[in-house]
Amino acid sequence: MTQPQEPLIENFRATYGHTPTLIARAPGRVNLIGEHTDYNDGFVLPIAIDYDIVVVGAPAREDAPRRMRVKSVNFDSQSAFSIDHIVKSDTEPWSNYIRGVLWVLAGAGYDPAGFDAVVAGDVPLAAGLSSSAAMEVATMEVCDALYGLGLEATEKAVLCQRAENQFVGVNCGIMDQLIAATGIADHAMLIDCRSLKGSPVRMPDEVAVVVFDSKVQRGLVDSAYNERRRQCEDGARRLGVPALRDVTPPMFETHQAKLPELVRKRCEHVVYEDERTLHATQALRAGDMETVGRLFNESHASMRDLFEITVPPIDALVELAQADAACYGSRMTGGGFGGCTVSLVGMEEAEAFGARLAAGYTRVTGRTGQFYICRPASGSDVRSI
Repeated sequence: MTQPQEPLIENFRATYGHTPTLIARAPGRVNLIGEHTDYNDGFVLPIAIDYDIVVVGAPAREDAPRRMRVKSVNFDSQSAFSIDHIVKSDTEPWSNYIRGVLWVLAGAGYDPAGFDAVVAGDVPLAAGLSSSAAMEVATMEVCDALYGLGLEATEKAVLCQRAENQFVGVNCGIMDQLIAATGIADHAMLIDCRSLKGSPVRMPDEVAVVVFDSKVQRGLVDSAYNERRRQCEDGARRLGVPALRDVTPPMFETHQAKLPELVRKRCEHVVYEDERTLHATQALRAGDMETVGRLFNESHASMRDLFEITVPPIDALVELAQADAACYGSRMTGGGFGGCTVSLVGMEEAEAFGARLAAGYTRVTGRTGQFYICRPASGSDVRSI
């Protein structure tokens, strides 16, 4: 747990006048490769990162057992609502990820009661590192522990995805919530997004994952993310398959003429991104970092040219990273339209690489970004205080 705990506990006491009973955490994530494949029933290769969202909580007071009160340290904001009437908030939008979890639990028949909570985190916001999924999964851990719901990790992830899809309004796939709930320290996780099965992939100790936040913020609800999903679903229908996961590269080459040009480009990215993800997993297991890096670079070109979800500052970052002798490969990560890049670098070179990338990014774009050297972390947990 990377967050200092005592300040959060004291913050809770000062805010609510009683003592929290438990503390939950859930990590952010970076997807090594496999972008926009998850909602196409495909394959992804994320890691949970050693930056997380922490929730300290306690059951609601007996005089208001159906009341939810939540305070965000990061936003210096408080929100309150009734479990019996959960609606989206326009004034405290950060609270919608928490509201959504309670809303989906109520809809699934779990009848959760209210609780008081203080939330804080060091996952960069709106950067494509899934602070939203981390907040959802940490909230779900609190609910599961407080009210004895008995949920398995995969169930928690599925319910949190439903909250983001149906309550928040982002048609994300399952990857973000699943890796937040099931990550394994020192491992990436190859996830089959159809079966929801994960296969751990050991990360080499000598390789660092360098995430660079471009500070170009995204808003997935308002972006073309949902449009890309509709285009992929249209392509699957035209190709006569349940999802693009079922289209092999030879099938695509044979039948791509059935697709309108824009839909064809979107489908081409997904079909070959699935292949790249599987090949990158094999190469990572074999310690073949040159191949992994080449696949990273190919993935970024596909996102730029076929899926069209990159932006000029991100492309500049990737070009700078790929030109650096210490870098095996680099690509944009996350939903697109801003956010972060991910680069694989020798561990001993990571700090210097990040500094060079930061200086080059400012020189080329006039912007100031921030880099993070990440190691794969474990998934969510909760414990009593």
